[in-house]
Amino acid sequence: MNHPVTVGLDGSPESLAAAEWAAGEALRRKLPLRLVHIRPPAPPTPPGGVDIHHWEEKLLRENREALEQRHPGLSVTTGHITDQDPVHALLDACDEADLLVLGSRGLSGMAGFLLGSVAMATVARAAKPVVLVRAATAGAGAPGAATPAPEGREVVLGWDVRHPNDALVEFAFDAAERRGVPLRVVSAWAPAPALRYEPTAAAGGNLEPSTEELTRERAETLEGLLRPWREAHPGVEVIPGVPLGSAGRELIEAAEDAGLVVVGRRRTSGLHIGPRLGSVAHAVLHHVSAPVAVVPHD
Repeated sequence: MNHPVTVGLDGSPESLAAAEWAAGEALRRKLPLRLVHIRPPAPPTPPGGVDIHHWEEKLLRENREALEQRHPGLSVTTGHITDQDPVHALLDACDEADLLVLGSRGLSGMAGFLLGSVAMATVARAAKPVVLVRAATAGAGAPGAATPAPEGREVVLGWDVRHPNDALVEFAFDAAERRGVPLRVVSAWAPAPALRYEPTAAAGGNLEPSTEELTRERAETLEGLLRPWREAHPGVEVIPGVPLGSAGRELIEAAEDAGLVVVGRRRTSGLHIGPRLGSVAHAVLHHVSAPVAVVPHD
């Protein structure tokens, strides 16, 4: 049986936007959509002070019906998880999904249950890709009141060529191919301190590589790594770039008009204790308005 695209609902406009984005993604992947509500250990009082169980059922039922109406042919199931740590509950849901989708407020606030520390902790631990979606409008909470930010023309991939990984690149190429849009690959860099040495008289001149030379080498490396992916996905237009600067800043700038941004997260290994999101992924999640997919890899 196909794993579904799973989205977490907490009633916030951002989670409703995430559900709408996930519905489109499920149709693109030809997969069912699963809506899940996870009750925290101390659930907040729902709007209007109604019974929590009634509110949960109403939230899932109305959103399922609205999504099925707006997306003919989409198969939608619902479920709710109780009496669990919320992060563990989301990780369990992610393990059974093809993709997990959550709402995100970026830097605008951390009040929503699935929008703050819970969402970030889930992204940092998940074994499957997780997409965080912003709401373009702050609706009143009715099904469909909030929509995801409009999809732009490109899928943008942030890729460190020093650590090439098939899972990350395949996700980005697949996303661009399904959408029929170009894939912009951003591989930002800065000269390593070890390369900044002074010339000596014996050397007969300046041996320090120029920025132009280093940029050309980086571009050639990126092009070589992309070649088999271009051949495997001939229908995808690829726009490579090797800007000089901070990886996070350059990726945020490139993502201004993106429909989806794809970044990697290395799984914990070696001396690292606990989950680590990484500085680039962390910056992108907080500053990019487009949906952001975080892909775990070794």
